Amino acid sequence: MDSLAPSRIWVMRLCYAGLAMVILFFHLLPLDTLPRGWAAPDLLLALTLAWALRRPDFVPPVLIAIVILLADLLLQRPPGLLAALTVAGAAFLHSRFGGHGETGFVAEWLAVAVVLIAIALLYRIVLAITSVDQAPLFLMASQLLLTILIYPLVAGSSQAVFGVRRLTPADAEALGAR
Repeated sequence: MDSLAPSRIWVMRLCYAGLAMVILFFHLLPLDTLPRGWAAPDLLLALTLAWALRRPDFVPPVLIAIVILLADLLLQRPPGLLAALTVAGAAFLHSRFGGHGETGFVAEWLAVAVVLIAIALLYRIVLAITSVDQAPLFLMASQLLLTILIYPLVAGSSQAVFGVRRLTPADAEALGAR
């Protein structure tokens, strides 16, 4: 199947939305009722940035906004804040790297780490300005660190299982011509 075919693009958009729902489902399950001293990685954010960096046509900004807004509502976070920051971060990564494979994975990982740190800092700053209660700094830092560390696994499994690879320069031109 052609990776640029409109039907493939729509299937992958539905796949992203489905994966997001599975992640949210497991996040909402009451598996561990005792508080932990650390926070689990944000798999949804890592998945979103991996797909947005590698194949931005699979995760358009509107889809990212809807999925993360739904996550905000279900996880009882301030609605729209993380969604807006995630859309901005994904747009920055797309504009910086353009969705084609001219850079190595280490540069990609570093760029995603910088975007994740910026999202976390801006999130905390906005919550502080608006006087909204926040999680302790250690929990936010542990979630951020684990999300950065799990990104290679998320990107690798996205490529191996779902075929979400970076576009070649020829594919990027063909996609831009549409």
